[in-house]
Amino acid sequence: MARRRKEGLAEDIFSLAAILPWWAGVVMAIVAYAVLHRFAVAEVSTNVAPGQMGQMVVRQLVKSLATWGQYLVPLLLLAGAAASAIGRRKRQGLVAEVAANADGAALRSMNWRDFELLVGEAFRLRGYTVTETGGGGADGGIDLQLTRGGETFLVQCKQWKAYKVSVNVVRELYGVMAAQAAAGGFVVTSGVFTADARSFAQGRNIELIDGTALKKIVDAVQASKKPEVISPSPQATEPTVAVKPACPRCGSAMVKRVAKQGANAGNAFWRSEEHTSELQSRQCIS
Repeated sequence: MARRRKEGLAEDIFSLAAILPWWAGVVMAIVAYAVLHRFAVAEVSTNVAPGQMGQMVVRQLVKSLATWGQYLVPLLLLAGAAASAIGRRKRQGLVAEVAANADGAALRSMNWRDFELLVGEAFRLRGYTVTETGGGGADGGIDLQLTRGGETFLVQCKQWKAYKVSVNVVRELYGVMAAQAAAGGFVVTSGVFTADARSFAQGRNIELIDGTALKKIVDAVQASKKPEVISPSPQATEPTVAVKPACPRCGSAMVKRVAKQGANAGNAFWRSEEHTSELQSRQCIS
């Protein structure tokens, strides 16, 4: 793995927010402002005993740092949150682009950085927590660190188009796994692996994912993001709405009733709602 340059405190704060979900960076910015603002507005007494002069100096220093920090730290966290949101959208776009390309040309033509982002998003959608460690370029070391269920897994990404991934790459990963006590590892490439590489990986909890397998994984995780469309049952019909006939004489709505007496007792008949008796309804109809 290439050596990373030493970062300052400001870059550490930005990087922390950038690797977290965007909303986490926003929450951290609000909390940071609330805490630092409390120290920034606190009164520091200058009338102290000679033996307490050191404490007064410390309080004054904290107040000064908090005065600037209450604005600087939240801004860095919000910038990191914005970077996180932009990065997540780019990763999702890469997944969608590769899934939409049937022949796999989009996967083979992307640069090594986009390839790492794609692989990381694919693992993230499979339920892993992904940390981009920055392997250092097209042929660096460990590029991603995965965690799930309390276990750690390491990933090497090889965007190699011209030749096969050799056994040396798999051996390198296995050595880092042993040094970091990782539960397993993955080597992911847009191309293929040599027979020696596949033979060495067997029984060592290392999964080799070539271009064809990666395309299938991307297709699967992209399909899982689409909402399920439920087609209506062919037997389903629209509910039937009963239509009340109108009285042919006065035009008012009619309701169905059952005769209680007479020769037609027990038979159903229509009666106008405007009439209070069966006789009036019959007179109207007649």
